[in-house]
Amino acid sequence: MEILSNPNAWVALLTLTFLEIILGIDNIVFLSIVSGKLKEEDQPKARRIGLLLAMAFRIILLFGITWVMSLKDSFFDFDWSFVSGGISGQSLIVFGGGLFLLYKSVSEIHHKLEGEEEATAGKASNSLASAVIQIALLNIVFSFDSILTAVGLVSAAPAPAGFGPAGALEIMIAAIVISIVIMLIFAGPVSKFVNEHPTIQILGLSFLILIGVMLLAEGSHLASIKFFGETEVHSIPKGYLYFAIFFSLFVEFLNLRMKKNARKPVQLHNSKIADSKLTDDDLMN
Repeated sequence: MEILSNPNAWVALLTLTFLEIILGIDNIVFLSIVSGKLKEEDQPKARRIGLLLAMAFRIILLFGITWVMSLKDSFFDFDWSFVSGGISGQSLIVFGGGLFLLYKSVSEIHHKLEGEEEATAGKASNSLASAVIQIALLNIVFSFDSILTAVGLVSAAPAPAGFGPAGALEIMIAAIVISIVIMLIFAGPVSKFVNEHPTIQILGLSFLILIGVMLLAEGSHLASIKFFGETEVHSIPKGYLYFAIFFSLFVEFLNLRMKKNARKPVQLHNSKIADSKLTDDDLMN
């Protein structure tokens, strides 16, 4: 009750909630792309599972924040002629997540543009399980990066009067729950919009490539990688990345608005929603 009556706590809650929603955009994009290849009745289930997993991973990591912060300690140092650094648990998780995100994004672009169908009869029964596994793997990385960012923000800010570390933990958990509830509400419409517009799909996958590169730079920075003993790898500020994402989406929304009554856009492969809208006349043309 003391926390609820503290105006500083409400400001912190709103700030962290907004931060979690912004950091969850990449999660929503990945969920939309992965769930878009499932049967239409399985798509809401995959999105719910994905977002609930994201919430669970974030809360678990918050309760194990001491363990998370201990992963910054290097367990393997190297100093070769052209590169040096120290590999830590944090750098390994973030760097590995960046590699996986790059691989998955490029693979999805290839399948959609080159026309390779994945929804075969042999894979149909395991498609939901496969999607959940992919979502879970990426959620671990996204949750790890989100918690590190949130903890860094809280640590950098002066402690508000009236609540200590325990109160800060409760506020971060509340922010995570609120942000996930908001994303659950809007996940369906966002996924439908993404899967109905091919350019948005490709833009979303391009954003995931950018985020993958950001994670690679972040992992290298956490490992204090230096080339030739002088040039250190720096992390990419998230503000630049998300500005590019929002600006690109704004331009594309303008394009969609202007071309609303123009000819039908090209249909990408492996999109259940897009495929279901093809009529016999479309196929004849």
